[in-house]
Amino acid sequence: MRNLTDAIPLSWRDLLRDYLQSSAWQDLQSRLQAEIALHPQTICPAPEFFFKALELTAVDQVKVVILGQDPYHSPGLAQGLAFSIPAEIAMRSKQFPSSLRNISKALALEGLGSLKHGDLSHWAKQGVLLLNTALSVRLGEPTSHTHLGWSSLIDQLILQLAKQRPNLVWLLWGAHAQAKLSLIERPENGVQPLILQASHPSGLGVYKTTKPFLQANNTGSCRHFIQTNQWLQKLGKVEISWTSE
Repeated sequence: MRNLTDAIPLSWRDLLRDYLQSSAWQDLQSRLQAEIALHPQTICPAPEFFFKALELTAVDQVKVVILGQDPYHSPGLAQGLAFSIPAEIAMRSKQFPSSLRNISKALALEGLGSLKHGDLSHWAKQGVLLLNTALSVRLGEPTSHTHLGWSSLIDQLILQLAKQRPNLVWLLWGAHAQAKLSLIERPENGVQPLILQASHPSGLGVYKTTKPFLQANNTGSCRHFIQTNQWLQKLGKVEISWTSE
């Protein structure tokens, strides 16, 4: 692929200007290039989609940030957006991730309707940054690229975004996303973000912790989607249309 710095959209390159001059960024590029050379057919998503989340949501368009862990490691799922999969994957198929099923349940419980498919690009185009904390993975090997150094990039991105856009909504689902809390809780000039936390929406973990994503027996949700829109309305911003395109 082309130079990785050039692959980052301009608005994000500007936000990350200092980091992109660092040795940490040079090390990450070197490790990624070596991984791509060794395993060209098993990188998820394909390298040209590493920065898709940044391409679809420019810095000045971000209203909401949803943090995932790393891309889906099953064939045909990862597309460069946290939690999102191609629209053609049937919702009733075994391929369809439990996290998306539970997100759709939460939306329905909040009275917002259900997802029509698993492609969340329409969220990204409305200002929802769907950011994984590692932007690549090896096929069939979850968290296999976390050692490459993605955290140096993503931590700086979160930190700088929280400073520049202090009144964003941050949806932190699960312990991995919540580990980034210290990077976000930095009020600028007294302006506070809205930080909403819940258990991760995948599998049985969705019901666990003191802040479950879904209530037992699917009797209620964390109400993060409604609270997000209430916050945006308070700020005079256009709300997110979660279930229609």
